[in-house]
Amino acid sequence: MRILHQDQNFIIREFSAEEHNLFCNLFEDEEVTKYLPYRSPEQYMEMFEIALADYLKGPFGRFGIFGAENNDFIGMCLIRNFADVSGQVEIGYTLSKKYWGKGIATDVSRALVVYGFLNTNTDDIVAVTDLDNTGSQKVLEKAGFSRINNLEREDGELAYYIVTRS
Repeated sequence: MRILHQDQNFIIREFSAEEHNLFCNLFEDEEVTKYLPYRSPEQYMEMFEIALADYLKGPFGRFGIFGAENNDFIGMCLIRNFADVSGQVEIGYTLSKKYWGKGIATDVSRALVVYGFLNTNTDDIVAVTDLDNTGSQKVLEKAGFSRINNLEREDGELAYYIVTRS
């Protein structure tokens, strides 16, 4: 099981097949999914199965975030090629509500940036949020991202953040 990051607070690692309930249950809380596109429970299960398959393909995918001391499930994060702009790598995260406001999302974002620059040749790591998701926007700014022009998609606009390799 590959570990992407480990410190005194949390571990970012591959999910095991037995952890599908942790992953899927995270998305049952309406507050957690407020700014995410709607997906059915079946779609989240399919997303989990894809995550397991992605581990065999390379450095990208969806990973679990677990407490370093108690192995408590904190949430999930992702790092992948950005579908909208070739050459950019996208990060994202979803945390269980009980872990909001503790600085974990900022630290996870920073850890994903380090991982992305160490494991890819990209010069740009990006993240997008719903325009109304000011909490995640503050997290990204604390993690060193800068906001650029909104990303325009057919279904609307997203706040678009970038950090460039120095």
